[in-house]
Amino acid sequence: MKSRKLSRKRRRATILTAASASVVAGVALLPNWSAGASTTATPEVDAKTKATFQRLADAVFTDRTNALVDKGRKGKQPLTNGFSGRVALSSDSARTEGKALDRLGDRRDRLAKHGEKYSAADTTVTLNRTRVNGRKAVVAVTETTTLTYKKVRGDEPKTTGFQANHELTFRADQRGNWRLTGIRETGDDQLAVNQPAPPTVDPAPTPTPTPTASASTTTAATNTMPSSPRAAITQPAPAAPKNLTGGEYDYKAMAAYAEKHWRDYNPDYPSFDGRGAGGDCTNFVSQSLKAGGWKHVPGYVYDYTRWFGNADIQSHSFIGVNEWSWFGLNSQRVTSLANVYQMDVGDVLQVDFDRDGSKDHTMIVTYRSPQGVPYLTYHSTNTYRRSVASIIASYPNAAYYAYRT
Repeated sequence: MKSRKLSRKRRRATILTAASASVVAGVALLPNWSAGASTTATPEVDAKTKATFQRLADAVFTDRTNALVDKGRKGKQPLTNGFSGRVALSSDSARTEGKALDRLGDRRDRLAKHGEKYSAADTTVTLNRTRVNGRKAVVAVTETTTLTYKKVRGDEPKTTGFQANHELTFRADQRGNWRLTGIRETGDDQLAVNQPAPPTVDPAPTPTPTPTASASTTTAATNTMPSSPRAAITQPAPAAPKNLTGGEYDYKAMAAYAEKHWRDYNPDYPSFDGRGAGGDCTNFVSQSLKAGGWKHVPGYVYDYTRWFGNADIQSHSFIGVNEWSWFGLNSQRVTSLANVYQMDVGDVLQVDFDRDGSKDHTMIVTYRSPQGVPYLTYHSTNTYRRSVASIIASYPNAAYYAYRT
């Protein structure tokens, strides 16, 4: 049977009817969240939502810390798994945090091989501020963590602790639910023991002599920038006893100053945290040395044979990692130690994380156990009595430089 031809008018009516039906069907097939998208175009971040941001941040960093504790939450689900609905991890962040906990578990095992374990931990997170721009919220928090040393050797101090700043990014989905999509460490060195990623360091500076520099000037500059030998990180270390009393310097005063101001900064000095130039670590160590008797050597700020610092002005050698070592060696106020485990109270450890020849971080020893383990206190990240074993277990490929003060 032949098909009938429709009139032009009837064909047009049929097409319009079909198109209308298609539109109706398409609307019917749209997901529910699209139908209500206009109601969640700018989701509200009220006090309850901010409090949940804080609780999720607390869960993230508590999970990381617990991964370091001997038999911590073994067999239990991460605390972040308890968040869903209004505020939770994104699927990508959940995978990232899972990998982070695995890496921290490996660090816990390396620590155990160095004879160190933690029996308990406490992490608290304080919400500092929340900035909302449309469907994006950036949350700044401060993490304060205390870890209790397990008595493996029997001579460990009671606790170690640190304080770190973080920035968390949340994004709202089409339903108006907030998902944690990123975590950024806002400290300069990111040296918390529960920080899974290696620290980000600035590239080594390349010295460029000025065109007018004479040969004698260049030689003089080289002589004022002496190199120091790397220190071994093996145990046992050869004996290198230090006279802690009766000398020119008060090493106990150095340690007392550092342990007083590891997170309560001395207002008599500026802080270099967050300035993008390596942080406050060397400035803090210089303050501690000064508290124990190191005297100012006045001069130009950029002269590495000079050393001074107060509220108004600081020499480069007072606040710079490499510059401090050049001054210490030039002035013979320090000598290099062959092994990090030879350090005692008041001695200084520097680290070159990427082994590019430029040192990145400075710490001071504030406690040495009877069995010979030095414990370090430092700024960037603010840390109290972290063992040299923990530093080595966290950064096994770094280069270490130990100094007797």
